[in-house]
Amino acid sequence: MRVGCPREIKNHEYRVGLTPGSVREYVAHGHEVLVEAGAGAGIGADDNAYRAAGATIAKTAADVFAKSDMIVKVKEPQPEEWVQLRDGQILYTYLHLAPDPEQTKGLLASGVTAIAYETVTDDRGGLPLLAPMSEVAGRLSIQAGATALQKANGGRGVLLGGVPGVLPGKVTVLGGGVVGLHAARMAAGLGADVTIIDRSIPRLRQLDDIFGGRAHTRYSTVEALEEECFSADIVVGAVLIPGAAAPKLVTREMLSGMKKGAVLVDVAIDQGGCFETSHATTHAEPTYEVDGVIHYCVANMPGAVPVTSAHALNNATLYYGLQLADKGLKALVDDHHLRNGLNVHKGKITNRAVAEALGYELVEPKAVLAA
Repeated sequence: MRVGCPREIKNHEYRVGLTPGSVREYVAHGHEVLVEAGAGAGIGADDNAYRAAGATIAKTAADVFAKSDMIVKVKEPQPEEWVQLRDGQILYTYLHLAPDPEQTKGLLASGVTAIAYETVTDDRGGLPLLAPMSEVAGRLSIQAGATALQKANGGRGVLLGGVPGVLPGKVTVLGGGVVGLHAARMAAGLGADVTIIDRSIPRLRQLDDIFGGRAHTRYSTVEALEEECFSADIVVGAVLIPGAAAPKLVTREMLSGMKKGAVLVDVAIDQGGCFETSHATTHAEPTYEVDGVIHYCVANMPGAVPVTSAHALNNATLYYGLQLADKGLKALVDDHHLRNGLNVHKGKITNRAVAEALGYELVEPKAVLAA
């Protein structure tokens, strides 16, 4: 199979779908790899590194899309990209379709087979291709929040760790999954007063054991959300419903009860965000203010640290990518975890959460693959 890797074109996105190390693995499996010129520049991998790994360098993205059987990316295809996809081609990348009807229409019209990293599952009920970027985003959320909290950046002017004689800043984390765990670890490591809110009692018990008193846990109720958000200097939105739009946990009305200059960091923005006042921002202009509260809603947070995140992502995606290259669509038939990643196939929606969010008829993956 010919596997293509175009350069990412989303605003300030420096990651790359295939590192030179991953290219070597595809080539070792007998596949051709076509990489757009400059695709790896953001991680310090020049075209010569890709040539040495066995790739052919394409001058333009159009060449990659036109000549490849499978496209491997990082972020969802942009409008100028999805029009280049075609029937019979495999797209393997993050998609986040539930809050993005326009991209969904574009993929359906193309006839492409689109596999979303974020809905591939594993035997433990986890999301193994989403997890590494959730780890990165969780840790970055505290760095970003702490920076936005500085007075010169519009924030309250609070140092998260405090100093002797001065109380530390307070961080509230909404959601105790992978993002929430790593956000809480970073915040606690800086010496902040941390509370994690979740609606799973078993998960709260796990978190309580993990932190051993260095972070508080609280069951999610409206009262708990209000009390913790109103007293927080930073609120991290780390809620995930796989494949679906994120629930709006913090309303516009609640902002009036928050501290002026407090910071909301919405890590769920790729799935529509979990704050009612959230809208996607970029690394170029990461924050905005609503009712005196600073919002940080960058939709590709891990893109800020591309060397770390691109390698972490490739570590996770390589196995399934090789399965797709080796077997084609049969890989989806053989592995139900990979099949759970199938969101679009030949003009049909094959993911329940996406179908329900956008009002499409669901076609079961097994049915379309058998056709």
